[in-house]
Amino acid sequence: VEAEEDDDDDKEDEDEEQKDDVETKDEEEKDEEDKKPKKKTVFEWEQVNTQKAIWLRAKEDVTEEEYNEFYKSISKDYLDPLAYTHFNAEGEIEFKSILFLPKKAPFDMMDNYWTKKSEVKLFVRRVLVAEKFDELLPRYLNFVRGVVDSDDLPLNVSREQLQQNKIMKVISKKLVRKVLELMKKLAKDEESGGDDEEEESEEKEEKEEKKEKKDEEGLWTKFWKEFNKNLKMGCYEDDSNRSKLSKLLRFYTTKSEGKEVSLDKYLDRMQESQESIYYMSGDSIETMKKAPSLQIFLKKDLEVLMLPDHLDEPCLQKLADYEGKKFVSIQKADVKLDETEEEKKKFTKIKDMYKPLTDWWKKKLTDLTESGAMKEAGVKVEKVEVSKRLTESPVVVVTSQFGYSAQQEKVMKSQAFQNKEQLSMMAGRKTLEINANHPVIIDLLAKVKASESDEAASKTAEVLFQTALIESGFEIADPSSLVSHVYKLMSKELGVNPDAPLKEIEVPEDEEEPEEEDKDDDEEEDTKEEKEDL
Repeated sequence: VEAEEDDDDDKEDEDEEQKDDVETKDEEEKDEEDKKPKKKTVFEWEQVNTQKAIWLRAKEDVTEEEYNEFYKSISKDYLDPLAYTHFNAEGEIEFKSILFLPKKAPFDMMDNYWTKKSEVKLFVRRVLVAEKFDELLPRYLNFVRGVVDSDDLPLNVSREQLQQNKIMKVISKKLVRKVLELMKKLAKDEESGGDDEEEESEEKEEKEEKKEKKDEEGLWTKFWKEFNKNLKMGCYEDDSNRSKLSKLLRFYTTKSEGKEVSLDKYLDRMQESQESIYYMSGDSIETMKKAPSLQIFLKKDLEVLMLPDHLDEPCLQKLADYEGKKFVSIQKADVKLDETEEEKKKFTKIKDMYKPLTDWWKKKLTDLTESGAMKEAGVKVEKVEVSKRLTESPVVVVTSQFGYSAQQEKVMKSQAFQNKEQLSMMAGRKTLEINANHPVIIDLLAKVKASESDEAASKTAEVLFQTALIESGFEIADPSSLVSHVYKLMSKELGVNPDAPLKEIEVPEDEEEPEEEDKDDDEEEDTKEEKEDL
């Protein structure tokens, strides 16, 4: 038994030795495998957009070319921007922004004015949220391009909720303020440059030409030519920024020599006794210069704003006043001019002298407009009075203080969906003013005093009223009565009886036709003979 146990122990020892040998071999094989080269796939990440977003960088680090390239990339414009502003807003709400003013206005800018959205892109923590956003800028600044990036706005909400966010309203106010400051800077730089050039131009004539060219090529004049309608609409719509926008407006005047000037320059040139800013509207500056309402202002050397654009007059009416000076239309009946006591006394005496004529004329015009030839014209005459504004023309027609001017009536009548009842209410009552010094009016007064039933006087009064309407810019609905009067006057000038009946002209018979046929036969014979000779 002991021998058997010894054999078992020997077997176990052998097995253990064999196991140890196998383990040593495995370890040697593993060491050999570890020593052999192995292939491993290693991923190395390289950051492509190493540069920061341009609006996150400091102004000093960004070049002019980078601004221009960035503007072209976001606006798809082929021109460089006219001006730009790069700023960081700090305070309750922090955001970064770059805003650009383009050089050219889009061709469809005013066509889609009411539906067009703001072109400023909104980013939240460098993530683009919206390319076009209604609440960022008002309608009249829809031409501004740029980028706004804020960390305060929520990123995980819908655009509808974002539009109602109070933070958006604060950002919008700051953006509008920055855009208006940029425009003000452009206008101020141009005006200050122009003043310096005017001082230097007194010394040498050669410098004047160069400076005039520089004035014409100013940044603000370029911007104003392209986007003046937007600023006028902003002045009409934006109550909070109306005073800032009014300083940017430019208008033609009777003394501006074809250039548009600011209201501040107008105030600098005002006379000391002048209490109001005078303006007039019309189709063009040339027609306005010939208007009878302007005559007394030219005589007294008073500067008048001239408004050829349809948006000018509503814009000024919305402003109401500028630096304490009220806007007054010289085409309306409430114009007051400075007068001495002697002039006032003289005027009251003249009114008493012409009272028979004014009363008679008022009756004639009421009959004409209510039951006569101008019944359908919609013209209502309030009164006939002696004028203070006429120096050359015999008569002029002006409208009431709160009624439409002649230019506004034309604009309202040209609307596709016009309301005729509303137009007749807003047209205002007309006032016929007469020039007491004109020979036609003096002669008419003498005829009326002699006989109020004089047909020639009544026809003259009717024609004068209708021609005054046309000269003052108003339209006559039915011009047939005026045309018939003009034809009669022309026939009298030529010495023809205006009431003569029409006669048919007797056309003489053609007697020269057979002679022409004989000539044609002779020509044919000559050609035949020539052919035979050949």
